[in-house]
Amino acid sequence: MEHRIACHDCDLLHEVRPLPPGSVALCSRCGSVLYRHKRNPLDRTLALALTGMILFILANSFPFLAIKSAGLTRATTLISGIAELHRQEMNLVALLVLATTLVVPLLELCALLYIFLPMKVGRTSRHMAMAWRCLSKVRAWSMMEVFMLAILVALVKLSGMATIVPGVSVYAFAALIFVLAAASNSIDPQLIWDNLEKSWRR
Repeated sequence: MEHRIACHDCDLLHEVRPLPPGSVALCSRCGSVLYRHKRNPLDRTLALALTGMILFILANSFPFLAIKSAGLTRATTLISGIAELHRQEMNLVALLVLATTLVVPLLELCALLYIFLPMKVGRTSRHMAMAWRCLSKVRAWSMMEVFMLAILVALVKLSGMATIVPGVSVYAFAALIFVLAAASNSIDPQLIWDNLEKSWRR
């Protein structure tokens, strides 16, 4: 069966043809990128998703920051920080931090694993199309790098008042930002659509 793809910019239909590794297919009318041939997208995306899940667990299992002042040490985690925002009646900020640093990354990782784990063993997830749509939507709300930047600004401001000790969670959280970005970049949408088409034919 002939595969066709529409240009995202001008809607011109093109026939999907195999590409050499690392090549890019361009629209013959406007020159926009239609699709790319990514090297080993299944294994790479799955490995990054599994790594991201491990980093996510680490980021939420260990102290994020420890503040030492006047001989006292107080450690905080991501969850306790959100709870503290709620306690101070900053509910909107607490909800935003909860969504962008915990809920959205977890949904993104779960969607990646739900899609690519069955594909690794030659199967197609029952609700792959729904998971793919969910992944596309939640990715726009992932603002972990903004949260990390805010933490760095706070560290600079508090450094003169107390000793700030970054915890394991900070490094895991920072690594998770890059891993999620790499996983998103390694996805080959054509691979997903091909598997969906196979499942619809059955």
